[in-house]
Amino acid sequence: MNFKPSLPRHTYIALISIVLCLLTCIINTTPALAAHTTPLPAPANLADPRDLETFLDGVMAAQLKDDHIPGATVSVVKDGKLLFAKGYGYADLQHNEPVNASTTLFRIGSVSKLFTWTAVMQLAEEGKVNLHADVNTYLKTFKIPATYPQPITLANLLTHTAGFEDSGLGILVPTAHDLQPLGQWLATHMPARVRAPGVFTAYSNYGATLAGYIVEQVSGMPFDQYIEQHIYQPLNMSQSTFRQPVPSQLAPHLSQGYTAVDGTYRADLFEDVQEWPAGSMSSTATDMANFMIAHLQDGRYNNTHILQPATAEDMHKQHFAQDPRLPGMAYGFYEQSINNVRLIVHGGDTGLFHSLLALLPDAHVGLFVSYNSLAGELARDTFLQTFLDRYFPAPNISQPATLPGFSQRADQISGSYLATRRNLTSFQKLFNLFSTINVSPAGDGHLVIAVPGLQALNVVEVAPWVFRQVDGPETVIFHVNSDGTTMLLGNVPIEAFTKAAWYDTPTFHFLLLIVCLLLFLSAVLLWPLGFLRRARLKREGKIVSGNSRSPLLHVLAGIVSLLNILFVAGLAFLIASNSETLEFSVPPTLIALLTLAMISSVLTIGVVLSLIPVWWRHIWNWGQRIHYTLIALAALAFVAELAYWNLLGFRF
Repeated sequence: MNFKPSLPRHTYIALISIVLCLLTCIINTTPALAAHTTPLPAPANLADPRDLETFLDGVMAAQLKDDHIPGATVSVVKDGKLLFAKGYGYADLQHNEPVNASTTLFRIGSVSKLFTWTAVMQLAEEGKVNLHADVNTYLKTFKIPATYPQPITLANLLTHTAGFEDSGLGILVPTAHDLQPLGQWLATHMPARVRAPGVFTAYSNYGATLAGYIVEQVSGMPFDQYIEQHIYQPLNMSQSTFRQPVPSQLAPHLSQGYTAVDGTYRADLFEDVQEWPAGSMSSTATDMANFMIAHLQDGRYNNTHILQPATAEDMHKQHFAQDPRLPGMAYGFYEQSINNVRLIVHGGDTGLFHSLLALLPDAHVGLFVSYNSLAGELARDTFLQTFLDRYFPAPNISQPATLPGFSQRADQISGSYLATRRNLTSFQKLFNLFSTINVSPAGDGHLVIAVPGLQALNVVEVAPWVFRQVDGPETVIFHVNSDGTTMLLGNVPIEAFTKAAWYDTPTFHFLLLIVCLLLFLSAVLLWPLGFLRRARLKREGKIVSGNSRSPLLHVLAGIVSLLNILFVAGLAFLIASNSETLEFSVPPTLIALLTLAMISSVLTIGVVLSLIPVWWRHIWNWGQRIHYTLIALAALAFVAELAYWNLLGFRF
């Protein structure tokens, strides 16, 4: 779904980063039978292209104006035919180049994965891969470690249940010349396996890239070439490519990607994606229409099949669900339910482009939309909801009464939740602080679910442990058992959310950090005052050797406190201003900060040791001894925090 990593800049864009993108596809599901839909209503006027164009013209005009989006492209298919395709706004503002649905290429981000997954299904259909075999069977130059008894399979990769942690480090490169071969990059950037396969979904760009590499290994041809020969050519997708840079014949038609700066648009550079099977594809709305038609017709486009009907049906059905009452994962596609209608969909995000492909298999309808600026991330989901509200309106749902026992259940549910898509073993664990979801009771059977960077969800209990959004379409189910509490968002089947222990909550860590920083600041402020006082006492001849002085503790405590303050300030600056560089590599600033933390941690041992004679020999008065003891404890707590967040050492 979301190609972007869970890094600080994106936590406020896509969270984001880890929720980053996940809640922006929120949709409706009934509490009992979300995965099993009612018969579809007749689409009102959907067969009339003129009515559809009038409607979408109004929707897109409002979005481009209100959300400050330079350009977008749309296609809609129905019953095996292109019903509508149109470009809106501009692909290049500087040259007044309008978007053309047939020729303008947009970066489609993680919608690219659907082509990778389709390629995997083709190979499975030919008997060249077994979806339930250990992926190590197909890896020649490196192996996935046997962290758990259960091996990772292609089926796990297809359903995002492999159990990898998330990592956003090095997923982009400065230029296409810096791209590494897939096998080389996968071997050196392997994320840790943090849970057994098949337990939870946790969206993984690495998993999709690994699948693309297996396509290379099994087919014996480069991934780009395989997609071109086995998917693009049969589907007449002549305006599409995974290649970076974009081939010369397509490059003039590539839309610019824009960032809004002080009310004006800045055209940013082409994003070269290292994990290209997971998100590098560029395409047009009409090419994507051909792909949708093939999937809606069980693999057939005109007289050509890219998949046999049985394979396509298998790809589109549910293969994993975290709760049988909720949508789950198909192979590659994830299920959603809008207005009580089943969809199989995939969203896509780069830093600049935001896209969505949604299929309604029972209605034989598909739609694709892509935007060329940041605001498209929310606009795409508004677009989908608006389209379905018009042509597949939702049934009316009555407001339930408060259920008995709600208060007790709310007490168990309330707290902070962490996504299963997160990092646990590297310095990127720190970014979990910015992606925690908070759940709190609001009375009368209601809960408020606060998501960073997004509007809070107001949900009401409709059955024990089952909640429905009051002013929107989402359903939330809580599982409470001896293993803890898990929150499942009905239409975010690509991850789950587990309740955090008190020591994992941002509140605890931020409060501890504030206390430590105040003590460090006191030491730094008292440091020069202490030297001035000692100089004065020396001039006056009032220094008593062995009783009034303890220069080692005084000096070490001041140095450690200053280093820790500089570390926090530097890390905050890095996160606020330069975090995007982590998408390319570890910046020198971070290496310098981690070195600073190592020095401070070693000196902290000296602070603790030099504190012993201060108490043993009764150096200083009680107030001074207690003060420096608190500083020493703060320094130890800070070292513990560094270790907890994987900032002690160079854990990349």
